[in-house]
Amino acid sequence: AWYVPCLASLETLQELCRKENLSCKSIGITNKSLKRYEVEYLCDYKVEEGTEYYLVKWKGWPESSNTWEPQENLNCPLLLQNFLTDKNEFLSRVREGKALKVRNHVKALKPVIADYIVKKAKQRIALQRWKEELNRKKNHKAMILVENTVDLEGPPLDFYYINEYKPAPGINVLNGITTGCECTDCPTEKCCPKEAGFILAYNKRKKLKIQPGLPIYECNSFCRCGPDCPNRIVQKGTPYSLCIFRTNNGRGWGVKTLQKIKTNSFVMEYVGEVITSEEAERRGQLYDNQGNTYLFDLDYDSDEFTVDAARYGNVSHFVNHSCDPNLQVFNVFIDNLDLRLPRIALFSTRTIKAGEELTFDYQMKGSMDLTSDSDGLSTSRKRIRTVCKCGAVCCRGYLN
Repeated sequence: AWYVPCLASLETLQELCRKENLSCKSIGITNKSLKRYEVEYLCDYKVEEGTEYYLVKWKGWPESSNTWEPQENLNCPLLLQNFLTDKNEFLSRVREGKALKVRNHVKALKPVIADYIVKKAKQRIALQRWKEELNRKKNHKAMILVENTVDLEGPPLDFYYINEYKPAPGINVLNGITTGCECTDCPTEKCCPKEAGFILAYNKRKKLKIQPGLPIYECNSFCRCGPDCPNRIVQKGTPYSLCIFRTNNGRGWGVKTLQKIKTNSFVMEYVGEVITSEEAERRGQLYDNQGNTYLFDLDYDSDEFTVDAARYGNVSHFVNHSCDPNLQVFNVFIDNLDLRLPRIALFSTRTIKAGEELTFDYQMKGSMDLTSDSDGLSTSRKRIRTVCKCGAVCCRGYLN
């Protein structure tokens, strides 16, 4: 059978059900809730004859069904708080620009204020749903949060969360490994890294001990060691709760950690669509016209493949550049030993405090060069120079 994703929003489907008097448990419309009214957000405010009223958007009902309700009828303290917060936020910004006179005791909101409050409410709902979607799709235990206190930007419209490489048609990212180590104590025996001619990448505290540029060989699915093996780090996914947040200096989205990260710790993996370098060149020219790109050359052994995280990626898609980064790129081999297709892992270069933004150098040796918008990555091909906004003391001035 063919399954086609529905392009209609959940609200639209709920509205159609109510209009046609149909129930559908999968979208939250049951016979009991078919006529139920639940406050989704508050749109406007006014005072009439000494009574305060709020214009209510009912969840699952069209905006044409919005009604004015006295405050005493509303049992939604959080939504009331959000309404007041959004109103005060708008007024504070207006006061800074001195573009609007504000009276202390208003009987009705100006249309521009009500419009802003509605947009913030819709944004808040959209970001909450995006956060829930990201956490459904991730394959690690740590949480992903989303935050925007800067502008009205909502979730990216054409981004799909994935946990591992997505090969383009004709590209095989697995080379059929069928053997693993026989170790009972991987750090002391002839484990996978030694078989490949390298040393074990981690110490007993599971922290990185090798220098940048050296590869990491982890134990694979055929190894006899268990899941607690100290040579299984990247394959377990990020152990830290992270927050995708909107930056306030024009760099778009960024990522910050919600937990302290110690030096030489694995933070996240960089994933995306694996394409050929020829296809990367073609896409790069298209991305230049759009002002951004996320192309990462897999050049550990050759320059045959590139990772494109523009549409498919994980949290690393949103990590910004810095000329003084706190993350370093390493090439990792686990179930795939093809030197043309290493996995890309980001490790901390120093202790990172909770709440601090995560960054890496897009021109870092062994990683990639940025030649477009600060949200994106590109290969080291010669393109238009872009001013760097990282703000580091040692900033090079340009991203390429």
